[in-house]
Amino acid sequence: MKKQNQKLWDKGVAVDKWVEQFTVGEDRKLDIHLAKHDVLGSIAHIIMLQSIGLLSEEELSLLKNGLAVIYDDIVQGHFSIKNGVEDVHSQVELLLTEKLGDVGKKIHSGRSRNDQVLLDMRLFIREQIQLICKNIQGLFDELIHLSEKNKEVLLPGYTHLQIAMPSSFGLWFAAYAESLVDDLLQLQAAYKIINKNPLGSAAGYGSSFPLNRTMTTKLLGFDDLNYNVVYAQMGRGKSERVVSQAMASVAETIGKMAMDITLFMSQNFGFVSFPDALVTGSSIMPHKKNPDLFEILRGRCNRLKALPNQIMMMTANLPSGYHRDLQLIKENFLPALFELIDCVKILHFALKEIRVNKTILDDPKYANLFTVEAVNELVMQGVPFRDAYKQIGEKVETGHFVQPEKTNYSHEGSIGNHCNDQIKSAMDGVMKSFNFSKNQKVLLKLLGKDHPGF
Repeated sequence: MKKQNQKLWDKGVAVDKWVEQFTVGEDRKLDIHLAKHDVLGSIAHIIMLQSIGLLSEEELSLLKNGLAVIYDDIVQGHFSIKNGVEDVHSQVELLLTEKLGDVGKKIHSGRSRNDQVLLDMRLFIREQIQLICKNIQGLFDELIHLSEKNKEVLLPGYTHLQIAMPSSFGLWFAAYAESLVDDLLQLQAAYKIINKNPLGSAAGYGSSFPLNRTMTTKLLGFDDLNYNVVYAQMGRGKSERVVSQAMASVAETIGKMAMDITLFMSQNFGFVSFPDALVTGSSIMPHKKNPDLFEILRGRCNRLKALPNQIMMMTANLPSGYHRDLQLIKENFLPALFELIDCVKILHFALKEIRVNKTILDDPKYANLFTVEAVNELVMQGVPFRDAYKQIGEKVETGHFVQPEKTNYSHEGSIGNHCNDQIKSAMDGVMKSFNFSKNQKVLLKLLGKDHPGF
């Protein structure tokens, strides 16, 4: 069989090897992550092509079977993008053409690499958001468990890094759980933006073929389609940015907890500790138990928080239409998705081993932690707040302050009323609203059989 072109745009003119290497960059390596999604998009596309008369039923059957074989190879780890093949789209079409001949060449009718990569990225991001949510759910459950387990263990609260008011481990753990709920709301907004079908926008200006874009939207389980073909192409970069902004919100929550733990592990605090297997030592100081895990976690989260700005700078001043600059976004964005999942997983793993100090407030330096309670007791007795504040302040200054025998916090979200049930209900509502199962069912139907890739 005649050797097939290995680039979809190849017109028989050789490109300088250095230029090719420079422009292709990391695409071959990164595109492996998109391969499964490229096949799914191609199956939906050829079903639509057959419906408008551009493929016969026999050709559709041949192409579907060929794509199913490629999909299985991808899932089993047998797929690769060969040297000299520019990207995943080229590799899939090349494999089909090698096996089926001219029928394989028909798969590209009515689309461009531009809308192919847009589609592949949307399907990939959709899958990754589901994985992120699954892992966040696990971390959330652990935080709620730790909150309930330690709800009676008091902890000093700080403002300006100065001793402020009493808190509790129950309150501290649940604070991060509720923060994750809001992070997922932001991720949900991003999910709604990317869960729209760009296929059929071609190079950004549509096609003179009578494409049925509504059909491919339904076949791929999208909520809707990007109607305007120019705007569909403008989504390249924008989709990654809005998702990265939501990822940065998750990273902010995780990074802040990592910072808390790093402080709380230090001898000057002594609030929490971990088994020796989770800490590291010093090359010259035998007593050291360093929080390297949490410092690296903090650093990785800070790097993730920089991602939205990196993407915005990549797209700055680009006019409408496709530009090759957009390819570079993959190099920062795809690894960041994997890194966020790793960060969520490692924090979940570490928290299972956390040990809390239940006697922190036995230290006399925390006696002034209860001045607000003393002020409030006087106010309850009828003393004006400002007068009560001055009276307790004078006792503190003269060393005569004695903390109240008990504290009484009962309002929503306080030491005595964590509202964890309400926080769990909020998380359940957000997770259900993603409706991930719908997409899985649609894609399985598209393949026509069960696959381990789901």
